Amino acid sequence: MIRWSPQAWRIALAAALAAFVGIPALALPAQLPSASSASAEKPLSPEVRGDLLMARQQYIAAIEAYQEAPGSAVIWNKIGLAYHHMFAMNVAKRDYERALRLRPKFPEALNNLGAVFYAKKNYRKAVKLYRKAIKLNPGSAAIFSNLGTAYFAEHKPEQGIEAYRTAFMLDPRVFTADSLQLVSEDLPASERAQQDFCLAKLFAQTGHIDVALDYLRKALNEGFVDRKKLMEDRTLASLRASPGFAQLMSEQKLR
Repeated sequence: MIRWSPQAWRIALAAALAAFVGIPALALPAQLPSASSASAEKPLSPEVRGDLLMARQQYIAAIEAYQEAPGSAVIWNKIGLAYHHMFAMNVAKRDYERALRLRPKFPEALNNLGAVFYAKKNYRKAVKLYRKAIKLNPGSAAIFSNLGTAYFAEHKPEQGIEAYRTAFMLDPRVFTADSLQLVSEDLPASERAQQDFCLAKLFAQTGHIDVALDYLRKALNEGFVDRKKLMEDRTLASLRASPGFAQLMSEQKLR
C-alpha cells in the first residue's frame, strides 16, 4: 500500500468539481461490474472493487483499491484515470507513462495520455498520441472524437470534421450528450461555434435532422455568423427544407 501525502489528499478536494467541468473522453473499462453481480461467497478482487468505486466517482477509494492489486499496465492506467478525474494531470500523466513502459502498444493509455496533453493545451502532442492510439485500435469512436476536437483546437476544422465523421460511422451515439466523447469545453466560443456547425452538417448528411438542428442551434447561440454559408451549403439542403429550420431561423430573428 502506498502512503498518501498531504498533497495527495488535497487533490481529492478537486473531485467535488468533477460533475461541473468537462474533461476529455477517457478510455474506460469496457464493462463495469455491478454490486448485484458479485458473488456473496467470493470476495471481490482489488481491481473489481476499484472499478465499482470508479463508477461511483469515489476516486480516492478506487486508487487505494487498485494499489492493492499486482502492478500492471492496466492497473496503472486505471490509477491514472482516477487522478485524471480529479484533475491531477501531472500525477495522471506519470501513471499513464508507467502503464506505457509496461505495455508500449496500449491504446487506452495512449488516448488518456493524449487527453492530458489536450488539457495542457499541447494540441500537437495530443494529436500525435491520439493518432498513435488509433493505429492500435482503429475501431475506437471515442479516440476519433478526441482527435477531431484536438484538430479543431489546432484550427484545422476540415481534419476535425473528417475525424468526427469516422467516429460517427463507428458509433452513431458517440456525440450524444451523455457519452462524454467530445472535448469541446476548452475551445474558445468562436471555435465551438464552428465545431457545432460542422457537426450539424455531419448529422444532416446522415439524415439525423433533429440532431443536426440541435447542433445548428448551439452553433448560432455560440456566435456562428456566416449566414451565407448557412443558406448556401449544399450539405444542409435537407436541413433547410425541414420545418424545424424555419422555426430556428424565426427564433434567431427574435434575438
